[in-house]
Amino acid sequence: MSRSDPWPAGTPCWADIGVPDLDEARAFYAAVAGWEIPPGMPEWGGYTLATHDGAAAAGLGPLMAEGQPVAWTLYLASDDVDRTAEQIVAAGGTVVLPPDQVGSFGRMCIAADPTGAVFGVWQAGEMVGFDAPGEVGGWVWCDLRSTEPAAAQDFYASVFGYVYTPLEMAGPDYRVFSLTGEAGGELGGMGSMMGAPEGTPSHWLVYVAVADLDTALAEVASRGGTSLAEPFDSPYGRMGPILDPWGAPLWLMQAA
Repeated sequence: MSRSDPWPAGTPCWADIGVPDLDEARAFYAAVAGWEIPPGMPEWGGYTLATHDGAAAAGLGPLMAEGQPVAWTLYLASDDVDRTAEQIVAAGGTVVLPPDQVGSFGRMCIAADPTGAVFGVWQAGEMVGFDAPGEVGGWVWCDLRSTEPAAAQDFYASVFGYVYTPLEMAGPDYRVFSLTGEAGGELGGMGSMMGAPEGTPSHWLVYVAVADLDTALAEVASRGGTSLAEPFDSPYGRMGPILDPWGAPLWLMQAA
């Protein structure tokens, strides 16, 4: 791993997924995202790190509980997970899995915001998270799609100190969030459900950069995944949403 300094508190710093068939998931995401994904580590329940050119990109592991949904979890950095968990509850959120130590790698919890969107919180130890965000194979953006975007924005501002900027092209309630000071810079967006099927719960979406979107989408189709919409061009690059073979949504983006 190339990054040694923890990400500033509030920064999206990691993403992982639990799947029913880890070997099939390794083959799928290696082909689609261009990741190198070794077999899982037995001492960590089969969890494995996906890398691209040696840079840590994401985590994959088996499902840990019966009935667990297959979905990507986005993690936000914290300097003190235990304190952040208290702030989550005070701001109206829920701690789903309480703070726990993950060996020497770091400390984490899983939470849900007041609108039901699940996310993780990561306090870095030896593992800081993403090595090369914005580069091919790496995390490039994230969106919160919420049933109550204003309430969600208030929650994350209270817990993580986010400030917001409108992005008119994405809708009247969409806001780009960032941190103040030296840790500033656009980190992701928050808005409404944007046409998701009725009954879809609030959720975070992860965007991964790929070298060639059309090639990646062809791999999605050939390996049991689904393209949710025709790819389209934006000022930020060419992008398209997919479902993996188990129904987990992910966005792929070819940078402009």
